[in-house]
Amino acid sequence: MFYKDERLALFIDGSNLYAAAKSLGFDIDYKLLRHEFMRRGKLLRAFYYTALLENDDYSPIRPLVDWLNYNGFTMVTKAAKEYTDREGRRKVKGNMDIELCVDALELAPHVDHIVLFSGDGDFRPLLEAIQRKGVRVSVVSTIRSNPPMISDELRRQADNFIELDELRDVIGRPPREDHADAEHPPADN
Repeated sequence: MFYKDERLALFIDGSNLYAAAKSLGFDIDYKLLRHEFMRRGKLLRAFYYTALLENDDYSPIRPLVDWLNYNGFTMVTKAAKEYTDREGRRKVKGNMDIELCVDALELAPHVDHIVLFSGDGDFRPLLEAIQRKGVRVSVVSTIRSNPPMISDELRRQADNFIELDELRDVIGRPPREDHADAEHPPADN
């Protein structure tokens, strides 16, 4: 439930939202996402959190980060740590939970409603703390993936759960033509 005069802030756990949308088989159009929540209330801030590999010449997420930065999103990034596990596999670690929590708690006194795009159960104490400040919290994730991308504890703590799959038609990108062509090549004449 949203009210038109509510001051809103969006907190997007980038890797979590990407994984949830991918599990549902669609890509997010962030321009549409921002417009949808501007329509629902007075959007004060839209934060996007992601870790970046600093030593790569090209990161596939870099164009998205740059676009978001120029189009009304507050980008919060940090360098991801790269390491090799015991089996010799290359791993990347870049958790942004603390940054998101600090920003949400700092902004809470200035908003009426916070929308968290994540299903990570580690955020349950954050929701509880924000709610104690009188701020309503909605969580956007999915229970329709297998396994569900939202923890039960987080869903129970939220004032409102928004199923990501139900936003598909509003914030999803249209399928690219090149994918359709690859699946259905033209018939030979």
